[in-house]
Amino acid sequence: MDAEMKGYDILRRLFDVALAASDPALCVPPHLPADDGGRLIVIGAGKASAAMARAVEQHWSGPLEGLVVTRYGHGVPCDRIEIVEAAHPVPDAAGEAAAARILHKVSGLNPGDRVLALISGGGSALLAAPADGLSLPDKRAITSALLKSGASIGEINCVRKHLSAIKGGRLAAAAWPASVLTLAISDVPGDDPAVIASGPTVADPTTAAEALAILDFYAIDLSGDLRQRLASAELETPKPGDRRLANSEYRMIASPRQMLEAAAGEARRLGITPLILGDAIEGEAREVGKVLAGIALSCTRNGFPASGPCVLLSGGETTVTVRGEGRGGRNTEFLLGLALALGGAPGIDALAADTDGIDGSEDNAGAFVGPDSLQRAKALGLDLRQHLADNDAWYCFSRLGDLLVTGPTRTNVNDFRAILIR
Repeated sequence: MDAEMKGYDILRRLFDVALAASDPALCVPPHLPADDGGRLIVIGAGKASAAMARAVEQHWSGPLEGLVVTRYGHGVPCDRIEIVEAAHPVPDAAGEAAAARILHKVSGLNPGDRVLALISGGGSALLAAPADGLSLPDKRAITSALLKSGASIGEINCVRKHLSAIKGGRLAAAAWPASVLTLAISDVPGDDPAVIASGPTVADPTTAAEALAILDFYAIDLSGDLRQRLASAELETPKPGDRRLANSEYRMIASPRQMLEAAAGEARRLGITPLILGDAIEGEAREVGKVLAGIALSCTRNGFPASGPCVLLSGGETTVTVRGEGRGGRNTEFLLGLALALGGAPGIDALAADTDGIDGSEDNAGAFVGPDSLQRAKALGLDLRQHLADNDAWYCFSRLGDLLVTGPTRTNVNDFRAILIR
């Protein structure tokens, strides 16, 4: 390992390599269907969907039309595919209108028509088409409450699917009998197609009863009418074996595991031993920080599970139960928990960031932690434990000057965490 490279530089290099491995410009073209000169209807949703659409345009010479919706600030110029921007993670009217237009584009098609669906993380909030009888304000209120409750992404998407006119396989069902090919970039632990963007083109194994149980478990307020509709299975989604999904094919073109493998390869080139702890790590962000701090300290004290320069790599999606009034996302909260647990141990640097470039609702992708973080925070008069209790990690790293700001990356393979031990 180059002794002159700073921990910050090494970690940023690993992050950049991880992002490059999930760049739609590289991932999309090898998976496009054969261009037989026939018409292709492109639809899609997610933080990577605009970049995916541009990659399709650049490699498709036949007739092409379509519409994809992405998060505000994540759009890119396209000539033949319309790009719409909408709100994430809480849906807005722009997402609702885009979802209705996408449903219209795939309705009334023939068996010879072809649909290409470009799906990536964030698509669930962006495809905001409420089920009949449900309003967008209703969905916004329920989504906001779930996001603050500490519910997992799988639980949130189970609810979203059963309150939607487009998720949980309903989009592919609307396109039947046309063929549907989905190209997906995974942002969820386990890469389950039914969870990525709430699975608009695949059968849904979850049930309305499960959605109701999740809402009750987290004490989310529901109207009596909505409760009755969920309990009666009126809002049930298409299930495995539904004939309307028979012409639907699904291909995973990028995933958290591929991202971590790319970073691990770069670490080896730098003379650093990589240890991939997992690509589907979930849990309360600050508690995951404590656990990974314990593993890092074990490396420094006992040489286990690795000795010499090494980097602990992990992905997945932690959660934050919001109890305070501060600012911050799950990656900065993870790092604050990590830093406190490390206690300023020498020779340990860390980076945690969301690969879409936005950690939660703030302007940063994530942040950095170094051996001197606690000392510098003390010099600034920052009480890190109190800020953690107030869910105020963003403020701490902003004062320290250790935020990682990339802007929208236009991809999304979930969180990237790297702990460098020298």
